Amino acid sequence: MRMSSQGVTVVTILADPDAPTEIAQRMARILPARLADRSGRGRRFDVEVVSEPFTAGTEDLPTLMHRIMDRGSAQNWDIVVALTDLPLHSHGRKLVVDLSHEHGLALLSLPTLGGLRLQTRARRAVEVAVLSLAGPRASGVEGPAQSQPLLAPFVSRFAPIHPGQVGAEETADLRYVVSGPRGYLRVLLGMVRANRPWRLVPGLSKALAAALATGAVATVNSTIWSLAQSLSAPRLVIATVGSVALMIGWLIVDANLWHRTAEHSPEAMQRARLYNVSTVMTVGIGVLVCYVGLIVINLVWALFILNGHVFASTTGTPLDAAEYWTLSWFVASVATVGGALGSGLESDEAIRAAAYSKREQERRRMLQDDDGAQMVT
Repeated sequence: MRMSSQGVTVVTILADPDAPTEIAQRMARILPARLADRSGRGRRFDVEVVSEPFTAGTEDLPTLMHRIMDRGSAQNWDIVVALTDLPLHSHGRKLVVDLSHEHGLALLSLPTLGGLRLQTRARRAVEVAVLSLAGPRASGVEGPAQSQPLLAPFVSRFAPIHPGQVGAEETADLRYVVSGPRGYLRVLLGMVRANRPWRLVPGLSKALAAALATGAVATVNSTIWSLAQSLSAPRLVIATVGSVALMIGWLIVDANLWHRTAEHSPEAMQRARLYNVSTVMTVGIGVLVCYVGLIVINLVWALFILNGHVFASTTGTPLDAAEYWTLSWFVASVATVGGALGSGLESDEAIRAAAYSKREQERRRMLQDDDGAQMVT
């Protein structure tokens, strides 16, 4: 077992900024006790978190593992587990984790753990990685596959995960990847979760201001009253779908969020599809959150400002609960269109900052630079 001279195994979680660092800091509070309980024989662990952008400028797995190894050697860490919210790839598969028992290193890609219960899944994955790296194999004692039971949870807990191909010259000696439709869906949900789409609403202040102003004016407009009162439920649904789709499309096109690749290989095309689907889902969830918020705000505004007698005299319908709801619903669609127009006042960088995590923003800038260089050459 890898252990410092004081009899304490120093485990460092090297985390990319933003969400990976937050996840690492939360798990670091309970990891020492859990690792000590699971390892047995009175072993002790000291867990610390270091936040730095170790994936900056590259997604190449051998390069990343060498960076982690150099960082760990410089600081004399016993075990290093690196966390990133970037989707990493290996031979056309999505990487879950790379392990180097010789050097006490692990690289974990959080999106492959899915979008639900991420904190728990990440903690379990880190526990399994640390206990594997701290075991007999890490000390140079090789054994048959059945003597390494700690690796089984990577497969059983996080299916559809299976061992992946490792090159002879790579630092890693064990790799797990995901593949197939279930693996694709798992990575996709993990990418959307990493982008935290609920941050889109406060991040687009100008678009939100335009939507709120449009909703406030539309709520007191008698023409809107008559239109809302005459619309059936199916037509209200169509208005909702249309306004939301317009907002999503406008944000993606206006801020140039759609990823285009200069490569034509199947792997490059599949990667581009994954990035674009995650973009649509991220922006879509953010817009839906905005839409629901507009309904609530419009309903409160209508309850405060509308006069029942004026409404009834204009539309010929009493202002009851159903009319409040219908009006707020329709006004939310109108306000969403106004918000789409208002989003044109936002800078592209502001929209990207609201739609993507910091690592994803850097990755997309790097890909755009690479594609531009390929087009020039």
